[in-house]
Amino acid sequence: MSDIHQGQAHVQDAQTERLREVWKNPVGWRRFSEVNNSVIGHWYTATAFAFLIFAGGLALLMRAQLAVPDNDLVTAQLYNQLFTMHGTAMMFLFAVPVFEGVAILILPAMLGARDLPFPRLSAFGYWSFLIGGVFVCGSIFFNAAPTGGWFMYPPLTTDTRQSGIGADIWLLGLSFIEVSSIAAAVELIVGVLKFRAPGMNINLTPLYAWYVLVVAGMILFAFPPLIVGDYLMELQRAFDWPFFDPKRGGDPLLWQHLFWIFGHPEVYIIFLPSIALLAMIVPTFAQRPIVGYSWIVLSALGTGFLSFGLWVHHMFTTGLPSLSLGFFSAASEAVAIPTGAQIFVFIATLALGKVVSSTPLLFAAGALAIFVFGGLTGVMLALAPFDFQAHDTYFVVAHLHYTLFGGMIFPLLAGVYYYYPFATGQKLSDHAGRVAFWLMFVGFNATFLPMHFTGLRGMPRRVFTYPADVGWDWFNFISSIGAFVFAVGFSVVLIDVLRPKKQRPDADGNPWNAGTLEWLAQRDESFGMRTIPIIRHRYPIWYQKNFVQDVREGRFYLPDAEDGRRESLVTSVLDAEPEQCARIPGPTFLTLFAAIFLGATFIFATYHWWISTLASAFLTLATVLSWLWTGTGEIPEKQFRDIGLQRRVPLYRSGPASTGWWAMFITMTGDLTAFLSLMFCYFFYWTIHTDFPPGADGRNGTYWLAGSACLVILAWASTLLARRLNTAGYPAGVRSALYAGVALGILGVLAMLAGPWFSKMDPTANVYPATVWAIVIWVAVHTSVGVIMQAYCIARAYAGRLTARYDMEIWNVTLYWHFACFSAVVALATLVAFPNLT
Repeated sequence: MSDIHQGQAHVQDAQTERLREVWKNPVGWRRFSEVNNSVIGHWYTATAFAFLIFAGGLALLMRAQLAVPDNDLVTAQLYNQLFTMHGTAMMFLFAVPVFEGVAILILPAMLGARDLPFPRLSAFGYWSFLIGGVFVCGSIFFNAAPTGGWFMYPPLTTDTRQSGIGADIWLLGLSFIEVSSIAAAVELIVGVLKFRAPGMNINLTPLYAWYVLVVAGMILFAFPPLIVGDYLMELQRAFDWPFFDPKRGGDPLLWQHLFWIFGHPEVYIIFLPSIALLAMIVPTFAQRPIVGYSWIVLSALGTGFLSFGLWVHHMFTTGLPSLSLGFFSAASEAVAIPTGAQIFVFIATLALGKVVSSTPLLFAAGALAIFVFGGLTGVMLALAPFDFQAHDTYFVVAHLHYTLFGGMIFPLLAGVYYYYPFATGQKLSDHAGRVAFWLMFVGFNATFLPMHFTGLRGMPRRVFTYPADVGWDWFNFISSIGAFVFAVGFSVVLIDVLRPKKQRPDADGNPWNAGTLEWLAQRDESFGMRTIPIIRHRYPIWYQKNFVQDVREGRFYLPDAEDGRRESLVTSVLDAEPEQCARIPGPTFLTLFAAIFLGATFIFATYHWWISTLASAFLTLATVLSWLWTGTGEIPEKQFRDIGLQRRVPLYRSGPASTGWWAMFITMTGDLTAFLSLMFCYFFYWTIHTDFPPGADGRNGTYWLAGSACLVILAWASTLLARRLNTAGYPAGVRSALYAGVALGILGVLAMLAGPWFSKMDPTANVYPATVWAIVIWVAVHTSVGVIMQAYCIARAYAGRLTARYDMEIWNVTLYWHFACFSAVVALATLVAFPNLT
């Protein structure tokens, strides 16, 4: 080796060593402070699979109970807990979290980033998911699990004597878990938009990233209506506010609307990530680029959009007008078009390629067959006349499991076999994988295919036993045998994953000869990518000359960690041009503490221990403020960073150029969806009642509410003024404007609470005062959060950490106030104007 080459090798070794030192993972008990995506992704995925095994165990108990007629293996009460917890765990603790876990694990490498933009948010989301999941699932071991089904329809679940503490555990436990889902969604959206490698423009973005973007966006719009439903139902259960009580103006159908506005997009939130895995697997084993890239992107977007217009097809039998039935029936049929396009793209890619047989492809083929069959029964159920006959029968159970479970678990296991070498460096056994596939495929169809016939013969869902003379016994017996065969097949996969593999040689870094970027990540290194590359093709490993060697030898961006900090590149949304060198925070226990305190807040509220609830909420706030103070808005020691290839980019950006601003915008979009869902409730009652608002009673408090709206607008204007004064360089004016904003915000909150209070509106008397109080409390809490943000900016200003140059916080707080002010004005204007118009 020449002296020049030896010198280059020494430089590369020194760079790698500095990267290794900066990105090293904590060890021992400090591992609980870990935030690195490669670790959090493993934890997330493993925990989700643990909940799958728990839910599967419950399913086997149910199938054992239903194997023969008049069985008494479990009681009716326990059976109710089994099917409720099975559905809840599968939907909320496995299907969505496993998507988020896998995405956190593989997305940074796929985008050419060293980590996602907010790794501490990922860690917080994981701890929230774990604590909430254990709380909800643990209830069954104390005979306190919910019994109302995973959809929690009132009035079964609003009757506190009949449903017990289980419904509260479901409502508050899952509300806590939904926090983790939304946190992960924000992280993933900002990651796809702003952390792509230079050159990876919107047209070169990997299909998996497109699907992540679509699904995370759907989470932002789908989960908030359920959060609002939880909010209203818990108010009824805890304080007797009659949102779903027809005797006092409530309506149980409102819950069904809120639940299924969430519930039907949830189907595609689960299904699309599985399709995303197939979109990465199929081209690899066809050894060619995917056919119809643009079509599959448009189909994913179309499926996501249409999924929000289908929720009523779950309510065909509730007595809706014929026009609604026709519209939602047609919309339900229409979603088959983009879904079918994605299936045909995979078939065309395989038909045009040189197919390499493999275990991942076997699971992928099984998934396509099962999903197509389930989709056909979905088309049948989308027809209202057929749905009238099959509604709430085992036919629906069969359809649900073919599309949701089969359409998700087989692609997911294809992904497990495909990405296992990426995650661990070793391949799973092909032989065991094929055995597992056929056991699972046969077991799956033996379990769920007969359910179509039991359903058509009239067997209703959720019955814990049945008589022997109705013709359901043989079908149920076959289903139960099939369930255990499927479980054996899954156990083969599980054993293969868990068994020690130290004797087996490591797999090649790219054992499938894939063309996408993630296979360049160095699995033994916590920094992942040796250097952040420039992307010119969707399959750079296949088509960019010397690409692998150039990346491994550090010839692109950020090959070094010369400042001793974790770093990655922020790029523009459309063209992926480098805009900033982002410094990424490292390990901390604050994320764990924040999740523990927030979890305690929800758990104490479940048992109505209000003082403990308030104390935990205070600790949560203090921890989050500490997290923000120490982990965000860092002022760098220099303005620019040389990132290599003779290019310099700033270390600090604010406003729309910063990732924090994007995270705030995306979070508030979800929050605005929740607010609009709450206002939907107001107008829902208005459409079904002729006396809503009830005469003169509704006009009380008008002056207080109108005055509150004015005060909130002034508080928003003060915040906006503070931001402009800060830009102009008047620090004293900034503090004065923020002080004014705090005072006006507090007065606005007091005035909006005074409206219904001095009007003596009793929220237990009728649904109208209950709705007014629910809206006012919602807006008051959001305005109060805005006041805390203003106070935070004042503290930053006094500490010298909010200046004209370094102003990220005031931009983000102003953005929050845009949304908060809009919500307050719309809510208060509605409460003031509508009683005087009707």
